[in-house]
Amino acid sequence: MELNLFVIKMNILRLYFSILFLGIITTATAQEKKFKIHTIAFYNLENLFDTINDPTKFDEFSPIMEIQTNRANVYKKKVKNIARVIADIGFELTKNTPAIIGVCEVENKTVLEDVVNDSLLFHKNYGIVHYDATDFRGIDVALLYQKKLFTPITTSNHELKIYDDYTSKRVYTRGQLLVSGKLEGELVHIIVNHWPSRRGGEARSRPKRNAAAKLSKRLVDSIQNINPYAKVFIMGDLNDNPTNHSVKNVLKAKKDRKKVGLKGIYNPYETYFKDGFGTTAYRDSWSLFDQIMLTKPLLEKDFSSFRFYQAGIFNKQYLINKNGQYKGYPYRSFSNGQFTGGYSDHFPVYTYVIKEIKK
Repeated sequence: MELNLFVIKMNILRLYFSILFLGIITTATAQEKKFKIHTIAFYNLENLFDTINDPTKFDEFSPIMEIQTNRANVYKKKVKNIARVIADIGFELTKNTPAIIGVCEVENKTVLEDVVNDSLLFHKNYGIVHYDATDFRGIDVALLYQKKLFTPITTSNHELKIYDDYTSKRVYTRGQLLVSGKLEGELVHIIVNHWPSRRGGEARSRPKRNAAAKLSKRLVDSIQNINPYAKVFIMGDLNDNPTNHSVKNVLKAKKDRKKVGLKGIYNPYETYFKDGFGTTAYRDSWSLFDQIMLTKPLLEKDFSSFRFYQAGIFNKQYLINKNGQYKGYPYRSFSNGQFTGGYSDHFPVYTYVIKEIKK
């Protein structure tokens, strides 16, 4: 599919879901029902590094360190761009910024503090859950949350211990962040991922992502062993598509929500991928590496508690490259050793959860 057709299809799909949502709200109003809605999102921030060389990390290879002039101004612009996107995800329907958003490709907690303290987000009073990773480049995953909406109860970082099949040496990569807490009083669990890349080729690197999927599955299983009705979100940049072995066979995520068993996992992004949509592009081909999956209890039709309503890819026009060789691609921040003024080489993804408000 040509990239410009992708944008057209996404705009049509967004319009369709907006009409659908308005129809539900209209019906609910006629029946004197009201619904609360929140956005739960994920965003790859594309090398959100500070300008300070950390001797304990290989951060000197980050794109911003390649900038020779006005590095501080570039960093400020990058932070402002990220804050703009976060402030915008889901706002059209919820009139609020995301209640919870997982992020990846961040260097440390400080860069996240700069983002949430930006003027576009400061008034939302975001909290941060972050652990320093063992990744050789020092890039981490993290969770941001509105303190008035979500209260973390337990947090933990789970190392992914993998080894190169050819050298038998350990590959130091990102861990998986597990946060359990209450979304307006309801217990939910969020697993934030950034699985190993396809460096060296998809086939050669595949076992690493399968290992990452096994770790995610163990985390889900551990939660469900305590409570099979647990509401779990598995989100992240998986560096695999929804149809790859890691997602389909290891996590056993299903495209059809009607076929998801009690302890099963639903992946709304498989349908998007099969329809030609993606979150990142390479050589005129789309991949849908960024996904949010969820467990069966979030799919029930009893809206007395928070349930899944809709998933989407956030690809507003300002996030799309307008010119040049990469026209139609996500408007990335760095290219050829320079700051482009863009946002990220990935589109964010999001889900809406809704709950009926009782009188």
